[in-house]
Amino acid sequence: MTPGVPARRLSGFYLAYFSILGVLIPYWPLFLKQIGHDPAQIGIIMALIPATKIFSPTLWGWLADRTGKALKVIRWTTFLSLVAFCGLFLDRTGLTTLLVVMLAFSFSWNATLPLFESVTLDHLLKKTSLYTGIRLWGSVGFLLTVWVMGEVLDDGLPLQRLPEVIAGLLAFQWLLALAVPAPRVKHPPEESCSMLGILKRGEVLGFFLAAMLIQVAHGPYYAFYTVYLDEHGFSDRAIGQLWALGVLAEIVLFYTLPRIYHVISLRTLFLGSLWLGILRWLLIGWGVESLSLLVLAQLLHAATFGCAHAAAVHIVHRNFQGPHHAKGQSLYSAICYGLGGALGSLYSGEFWVAWGPAWVFTAAAGCSLLALMIAWPRVGR
Repeated sequence: MTPGVPARRLSGFYLAYFSILGVLIPYWPLFLKQIGHDPAQIGIIMALIPATKIFSPTLWGWLADRTGKALKVIRWTTFLSLVAFCGLFLDRTGLTTLLVVMLAFSFSWNATLPLFESVTLDHLLKKTSLYTGIRLWGSVGFLLTVWVMGEVLDDGLPLQRLPEVIAGLLAFQWLLALAVPAPRVKHPPEESCSMLGILKRGEVLGFFLAAMLIQVAHGPYYAFYTVYLDEHGFSDRAIGQLWALGVLAEIVLFYTLPRIYHVISLRTLFLGSLWLGILRWLLIGWGVESLSLLVLAQLLHAATFGCAHAAAVHIVHRNFQGPHHAKGQSLYSAICYGLGGALGSLYSGEFWVAWGPAWVFTAAAGCSLLALMIAWPRVGR
């Protein structure tokens, strides 16, 4: 790591953020199901998390670029997300309370990661190839949380205690945000190219549309994978281990990516993740009775998320420079994880019963194919 880079504190923040995600994504739908909500309601509640990403990161990113104090904004968003989530302790089962709390919590929390990506890249300056060495600790946090939660739930921790676990992790994340120093880099106030001018580029438009479809394809996986496995007789421990396997594959990829960048282009990584995404969703949809096929599908998480995300962050960093840095990462989060994630959660919740899980995951494979067709002509050239 280069001198002057607070690698441990940056890595620690990623670990905390994705530890929260490691509870929310695999186990929150199971919690919602146990307290009496049906698949359509679960789909709506889970859709609020990515839905707020459509506008939340862009608004907070504009504030960060406007003030030049991205880290200060991050400290506020982490604190406000903690306060908002604690509203759940007033009524943790009512649908209205859940919707209001998840909306308020997500509005603040969803702005945190894209702003922190900008802060991390500012700390690294031109050594952006070192990004994955820091970012992999987020995957470690997700892996540990998924694994540990699967074990403790099987050993008797009631699902009703999940809100307390998440609140504790949110408090830990806020404390770590206070410990991260501000980067020394100062972006020039003048704009060499307008934001609108960047967005009009064919490569940028194609990239954003393809990135959005990647997350639409992930929608049924994030919203219903745990429920899907539970319905097919998998224990909480086995479900946690399958989630953990996917993230372990992602960690290995992030560890090796700095070497891979020298021999494989960003374009190849991005397009390759789309090809393998088609295969992964078909394996999950039609191979749930085969443990070996599910294991293979989880290993492909290294491609469908790891490769896609790492390549995307670098593509955004390359296209959005100077005063547009935070806005670029925030816009990527808004379009990809916001709009794409919301659409994925909504369609999977709406058609989970009507179509059946296999055809919902087949539709996810179709989204990956469409993303490949859009990205192929120009993205990364």
